[in-house]
Amino acid sequence: MSAAAGEQVAVLGAGSWGTALAVLLCRNGHQARLWGNEPAHVAELQHDGESRRFLPGFPFPPGLSATDSLDEALSDASDCLIVVPSHAFGEVVMLLADRLAVGAGVAWATKGLDPTSGRLLHTLALEALGDRPLAVVSGPSFAREVAAGLPTAVTVASSDAGYAARIAGRLHGERFRAYTSEDMVGVEICGAAKNVLAIATGIADGLGFGANARAALITRGLAELVRLGTSVGGRPQTFMGLAGVGDLVLTCTDDQSRNRRMGLALARGLTVESAKADIGQEVEGVITARAVRALSQRQGIEMPISEQVYRVLYERVSPLEATAALLERDPKPEFA
Repeated sequence: MSAAAGEQVAVLGAGSWGTALAVLLCRNGHQARLWGNEPAHVAELQHDGESRRFLPGFPFPPGLSATDSLDEALSDASDCLIVVPSHAFGEVVMLLADRLAVGAGVAWATKGLDPTSGRLLHTLALEALGDRPLAVVSGPSFAREVAAGLPTAVTVASSDAGYAARIAGRLHGERFRAYTSEDMVGVEICGAAKNVLAIATGIADGLGFGANARAALITRGLAELVRLGTSVGGRPQTFMGLAGVGDLVLTCTDDQSRNRRMGLALARGLTVESAKADIGQEVEGVITARAVRALSQRQGIEMPISEQVYRVLYERVSPLEATAALLERDPKPEFA
């Protein structure tokens, strides 16, 4: 199931990441229709020929068009790439059920869990779309760097190896490398949980705790991620790859990360809502913290860092109190 050049791809979600992926697809010789659900924003995209709101300075290449009509976006599309926030994912896949062409596959670069049910996103896609090729795209990738053509590598996971190769082929380019995997569960857990851990790292850095604390949080956060992911069927090697430790390190250490900036803002004393307003875009880790906590409790998995992030976000625990709760835990073996 190889990727043919020049085919039409529908990219659903006109934020920074969706726009960057649409730009990448067109640079790789495909056609992309970028769908947004806000007519005023889409009108800006059509007028400006770039996303001045979310990705300024990167003009749309030939082959990239924007629309607020889902039917137009999907017309003649051989594949659909969903890049909407996790809270909108379930609604979007339901809208696709009766609109996709026969043989069209669906991939997504959304990172999170369903906030209502706490389920992995591929389970929502399976229920809505049935027997259709599905894939998830994840890994260490900031939208602006992809749009700028800086070297990037991601993972494309699917239970259908041929479809993973097809989506990887569409994305793979001179400076964008796409690896394939069969572990959709592990890749999805990585993409969700790392955002929560990035908030924790932002808090620690915002409080001035230094490089030692940052390294410890990333390492112990990875342990949490592995425990949760393997408990629901993820493969251990996935967490050591691009979608796991790669994306975790990126999101925790660079201020391009909205989740890290959320942590920095909370450490300065801002409320969650004030920090969201300052950041100006979706901060997936905020909503995902609740879903990760619920999933870890159902699985009986201990995730102390993620638990303290949840308490800061939803129980009005101060960043300093949350930090103290972590530091006061009893000593234990690093590897049980």
